[in-house]
Parts: sequence; structure tokens; C-alpha cells
Amino acid sequence: MRVNTRLFGEIEIADEKIITFPNGIIGFPDMTKFTMIYDEEQGTSAGIRWLQSMDEPAFAMPVMDPLVVKDDYNPEVDDEILKNVGNLTADNILVLVTVTVPSDLTKMSVNLQGPIIINVDERKACQVIVDTPDCPVKYPIYDILQARKAGE
Repeated sequence: MRVNTRLFGEIEIADEKIITFPNGIIGFPDMTKFTMIYDEEQGTSAGIRWLQSMDEPAFAMPVMDPLVVKDDYNPEVDDEILKNVGNLTADNILVLVTVTVPSDLTKMSVNLQGPIIINVDERKACQVIVDTPDCPVKYPIYDILQARKAGE
């Protein structure tokens, strides 16, 4: 599948790289097909990746592994909410959170309250809402990322 994206220009995406969100994502229920884009030289552990919509080429969200910035992140999600993504196991689950990057980078944050859960085997995903005090919508990450960078 070819798509002309706003951020990455024209890209070719193999069918096996398409992730389906059966119910769309929060705020965008009609967007159900996405792919993951990242800097291949840095790999996926380097930080920010992009969840690129295949339905709306102008839409891409920065996402990252929440464990990079909060090593004890482990929200509890009702199994009923996850039934559309198939059988999740420790080996096939990928949890990502959206990243907000304002013009003032020191205010960069992640949304720990709305994680994206992906079944990498079946390439199905959903975004859920976690309602606990230790999962804020705006969890500041700038200082954490700077400290990690300095330690490397």
C-alpha cells in the first residue's frame, strides 16, 4: 500500500505492517488502519516512533514505550476492553503512549491515561482509558529524557 504522508512523504507499506484498530482511536473513531514509522538506524528502543494513519495521510501521532520514562508503568485494563485485539500474552503485547511535543520542549509529556495496546502477532490494537491517579494525561518527560541521554 502506498500513502503520501504529511511528515514522511510518499511511503510504501507492506500489508503485514498494517495495524488495525477495530474501534479506531480516541477522538478519531473512523481511523482504523495505522503503521509504525521509526528511524531504522536508531531502532525502536531509541524513543519516539510515529503511529501513521493509513486512512488519513496527514495524521501521525508521536508515540513511545512508557517504560522508557516510567519504569513501573503497569496499568490494569479490564480484559473485556481488550477482547477485540485477540489473545494477548507477555510475548505479543506492545504498550505505547502518545507524546505531546509543544514548542517549549521542556513541557514535553506523555499521556499515561490513554495507552495504546497492540497485539503484535495479530496486528490488532486499541486505545484504552486508565483511571488511576498514577496515570496522568500529562506526565512530564523532558527531564527524564535529558537524564537518560546524559547517562548514555
